[in-house]
Amino acid sequence: MSLEQSLAGLKETEGGGSFSLQNSKMLKVELADATVQAKLGSMVAHQGDVKFEHAGSGGMGRFMKKAMTGEGTDLMKVSGTGEVFLADFGQEIQLLRLDNESITANGANVLAFSHSIAWDIHRIQARGATMTGGLYNVALRGTGYVAVTTKGDPVALDVASSPTFADAQAVVLWTSGVSMDIRVDTGGLGSMMRGGTGELLQMAFGGQGYVLVQPSESVTQGGHQSQSPGSVLGGFLQ
Repeated sequence: MSLEQSLAGLKETEGGGSFSLQNSKMLKVELADATVQAKLGSMVAHQGDVKFEHAGSGGMGRFMKKAMTGEGTDLMKVSGTGEVFLADFGQEIQLLRLDNESITANGANVLAFSHSIAWDIHRIQARGATMTGGLYNVALRGTGYVAVTTKGDPVALDVASSPTFADAQAVVLWTSGVSMDIRVDTGGLGSMMRGGTGELLQMAFGGQGYVLVQPSESVTQGGHQSQSPGSVLGGFLQ
């Protein structure tokens, strides 16, 4: 087998549309004089006449929200003609197509999205959020593509089928129509006396739609949360 034959199976994908998965860990974006928003520093390769511009947090208003909440992500504008390949430390990439729809996402998981997608940092209206000092997220809406990263292969849970709870470190996003609240689960007095379960604060979901959960959470040896209760909500918490 020649070298060319060996590399044949690794050649770039063709005809996959403006956003397509080169593989499970690399996103390919076809540019045609359009602008794409992508996480700063996520470009791993490009071909053609491609331009990159630091977009910061997406305007002064969102910059101030990001500074106050810690939520959001630094973006770069990608424009021109050609192809650009994006990745984020070898994480899995999930490609979503929105059709005049909206999602709520952890800003750290957002890799790229179409220029036609509007976004902002919003405060979550959850009854239990007051105990944490405030919850914030990134809201994306419109028609186009959104690519998010996950640590491993995620699961999309239908919250309408059963009461649904998840560790905030594992929650990637949820769809419109889904309501979220904070649940305190002490595990009982006996469990607390033995050091607790490490699952004190959980996200509780209801309504109609899906929540995307990745198979990863920040825990230390022994199963206890590596973060204090005041910061257990990860990217969603101030």
